[in-house]
Amino acid sequence: MTDRPASWRMPTPKQMDKMAAAAARSAPATGRLAPEQDLPPEYWQAVLEDPRAAASPTRCASGRTLRLSRIPQHILRVGCRRCGRTVEIQKVDAVRLYGPDAIWKDVGQRLLDNTCTQRTGRHEEDGCWPSFDGA
Repeated sequence: MTDRPASWRMPTPKQMDKMAAAAARSAPATGRLAPEQDLPPEYWQAVLEDPRAAASPTRCASGRTLRLSRIPQHILRVGCRRCGRTVEIQKVDAVRLYGPDAIWKDVGQRLLDNTCTQRTGRHEEDGCWPSFDGA
């Protein structure tokens, strides 16, 4: 014996077709795109209006590739993941020493290397590992 009530029966194929047709009519239409189709303008507008799109460029990974003249912060900070040291420099001093077109990644690496305490004599092991998270 089964645990189903006596009034429960499997729908007939005709009833299943009716239910499927009713479900298809009430389901929202999904406008799927083919792989070669362009995304709709509404998608791109939503991407541009996302608050993360307006985030500070120096807070993201690409911030380290900015030129010094394009960085809005007045204090530039780079840390070493190897020894835990942090080096700070004022933007005006960095521009005076390295020029306004210098890339922040290169400047940060030079700042760490100039004061590096992890010297072993082997080129592969020497130097600091910069972290630009606080830039």
